[in-house]
Parts: sequence; C-alpha cells; structure tokens
Amino acid sequence: MPDVRIATPQGKWILLTTVLGSSMAMLDSTVVNVALPRIGRDLDANLAALQWTVNAYMLTLAGLILLGGSLGDHYGRRKVFVIGVVWFASASLLCGLAPNAGVLVAARALQGVGGALLTPGSLALIQASFHPDDRGRAVGLWSGFGGIGAAVGPFLGGWLVDGPGWRWVFLLNVPLALLCAPIAVRHVPESADGRTHGRFDVLGAVLGALALALVTYALIEARQGSLVVAVTAVAGLAAGVAFVYVEKRRPDPMMPLDIFKSRQFTAVNLVTLCVYAAFSGFFFLTALQLQVAVGWSPLAAGTALLPTTVLMLLFSARSGALADRIGPRIPLTVGPLLCAAGMLLMLRVGPGASYVLDVLPAVLVLGSGMVTLVAPLTATVLASVDTARAGLASGINNAAARAAGLIAVAALPLLAGMGPEAYRSATAFDDAFHRAMLLCAGVLVLGAVVAFATVRPLPPGCRRPECRTHGSVTAPPLEGERARKRIG
Repeated sequence: MPDVRIATPQGKWILLTTVLGSSMAMLDSTVVNVALPRIGRDLDANLAALQWTVNAYMLTLAGLILLGGSLGDHYGRRKVFVIGVVWFASASLLCGLAPNAGVLVAARALQGVGGALLTPGSLALIQASFHPDDRGRAVGLWSGFGGIGAAVGPFLGGWLVDGPGWRWVFLLNVPLALLCAPIAVRHVPESADGRTHGRFDVLGAVLGALALALVTYALIEARQGSLVVAVTAVAGLAAGVAFVYVEKRRPDPMMPLDIFKSRQFTAVNLVTLCVYAAFSGFFFLTALQLQVAVGWSPLAAGTALLPTTVLMLLFSARSGALADRIGPRIPLTVGPLLCAAGMLLMLRVGPGASYVLDVLPAVLVLGSGMVTLVAPLTATVLASVDTARAGLASGINNAAARAAGLIAVAALPLLAGMGPEAYRSATAFDDAFHRAMLLCAGVLVLGAVVAFATVRPLPPGCRRPECRTHGSVTAPPLEGERARKRIG
C-alpha cells in the first residue's frame, strides 16, 4: 500500500513533479491557438497547415493515451512518465526550431506521443504514491494547479508571441522539463502493476490512430476534391472498421467494445463528442478571429478567453455537488444549451468589436455552460460502468473528447467555407467564422437533446470523481486508475 503523506517533503516533491508534468501538456493545449496567425505569417503557411499544427498533436495524443497509461503500469510509472517528459520537451525544442510548416507539423505529432506518456502518468504517480487518506487531497491539488496552468496558458502564449516570438511557446517546455525530470528521478518512488502481463494492443492503437489520421487528412484537404482525398477518406473508414474488428476479436483489447453495452455510457460519450467538438472548434477559430478580423494582439486575444477557465476553476466543484443532488440529466442538458447561447453571442464579434460589450458576455455565458456540464459528465461516465472499469471508462471518454476535437478542427473550416488563405483576409474570415459559430451551436444543441433523451439518474453509492476542480477546456479529466490490464 502506498504510504507517502502529502505534508512530508517527499509528498510535496511528488506533487510538484506531477503538476509540472501535466502543466506542460495543459499549457501546450491552450497556448498554441493564440500563436497560429504569427506561425502562419512567419512560415508562409496556409490554413490547412495551421489546422495540422493543432491536429498533429491531438492525433497522436488521442490515439495513444490509453496505451501510454498501460505502458507505465507495466514498465514503471515513474520511468514512463520521465520518458514522456523528456520526449515532450525534445519535440517541443524541434517545434521551436522548425524552419518550415512541414517540420513543425511532424514535431507536433511527436509532441503528442510524449503527451500520451506523461498525461496519464502524472495522475498515476499520485495514485500509486500517496497514502489513501491523502490521495483525494493530492488529486485535488494536482487538478487545481493544473487548471491554473491552463488558465495562464492563453495569457502566457499571447505575451510570448508579442514579445520574444511564437517559437518560445514551444521552447518554454524545455526548462520545465529540465526541472521536472530530475525531481521525478530523485524524489518519486517507482511503481508498477504486477498484474500486467506485458502484451500490448499495439495493432489496435495503430489502427485507431491511422483511422483518425486518414479521416483528418481527407477533411482538411477536401477542398481540392481530388481522387487522392476520396481514396484517403475510404481508407480511413476502412481502418476504423478494422479497428472495431480487432478490438472485438482480441481477448484483452485496448478498448473492449462490451463496455458500450451500457446505454448510459454510450449516451454520455455521444454527448462528449458533441460538446468537445464544439469547444475545440470554438477555441481554434476564436483565437484567429480576434486577431485576424477584430485586429487584436495575441496577448489581447489570449487574455480575452481567460474567463472560461477561471469560471471552471472556481465553480466546477460546486457544479459537481449540485449534480449529486439533482442528478446529471438537467446539467447535461442545460450546460450545452448555455454553451450554444455563448457561441451565438459570438456572432456579434467582428471588426471593431468591444471586449466588454461583445466578447465578454459571450465568453461568460460559454464558461457558465462549461461549468454546468463538465463535472456531471465525468461523474456520469464513472457511474455508468462497474467500479472496476471506472478508470477504463474515464480513459475512453477522455480519448473520445480529444478525437472529437481533432475532427472538429479538420471539418469546421471546410463546412464554414474557409478557403486556404481565409485567415489572411479579415472580411473573408469574419464571414466564415460566423457560419462556424452557428454550426458549433447546432452541435451543442444536438448534444443537449441526446442528454435529455438518454441520460438517467445515477445509481446510489456510485463512484464519484476525484478531480473536483478542473480547468482544462480541451478534454474531461482523467479519473481513477486506468484500465491497466486492458492494453492486451
């Protein structure tokens, strides 16, 4: 049984290590959007390249995050976490030195691999190290400080882009890693799960990532209308079918399909796909809109989005407590509707927009909707399966959210009619942005309808989330001990 107490020096070192590690990935997910216009200008990149700058990272992260967690369980959580930190920092250095968009996209994909190792590893180290009496508090501090990192991200990203330049958005990870990795090696105890058997569902992970990659490519390049795009789309769908076939046939798969026999679990993941697709599309395009169409600096654009994360940090725990009393159906219905209203308010944001009169009301309504739904969504995911599978359910839900964001960033510009050079024209981008906000609002309304029609009250005595405070806007929090024996 783990016995480190949080008040001891070692406990504080462990907490610092995990916060630093998770903050690297959390910061990266929030700062890059702010830097995109400058990246495009400096590297002479079109909109598709900017989409890939975001999506290359999300692709490998979403495809490998379940596998990354189980690698730590088998080979040692500290070891895999440190490898992830070093890998992430090395890829970040390559991003910061990238001479062109192609190298940047490749380096971002490598960054996602590092993120898949360190993101689940940071929580696993807490669960494997701290005494059970202190574990809840440690997880709360970890998620709270990580949320602060997410809140600082847009502001910090804007300041770096305006000051030393966009490359420092990535180079910032190097000193963080130089601090984090030695502390982990010196102060964090090694742990592993002796029940793991050493076989990993590498084929399932590869097929899942390949399906996402091919479909994403087809969506981003669909404007060309070429035979290559059509073939890629069909190949992506075929890879998806093969992934389902492999997962169904393997005795110990990465994503056991029988977990979807729970109607509640399936329903909540459908809601997750809707809301996180809309969130990812919103944050990707709004960071561009505020700079391209409104004419604000990167610092002003990043700071403008700060209230969403602050609201989540302040009120996510209270939202979870409210959902415990009234059940998840109302929050999961009202939350997406509030978010949709916030995105409709963004229709007022264009050239000459006022922050106080136009942007802030939309961001506050959106943040209120996110507060309303994120904690109940996590609780419902955990309660919809057996306790032994709660970690697996959380991992699948987190990966689904990231995959939804990946597809949204690829598809939304296409559906909104954005051309390859749209972000270079304030008028063209503004028109397409408004169409995109209508699409995002429609997806959120669909999520609300699904929640109202399918979500049921939680059973008594079901498992509750450990991460009561949450500040990430890109994915729901990872919870519990992951499906350590599921990557077969």
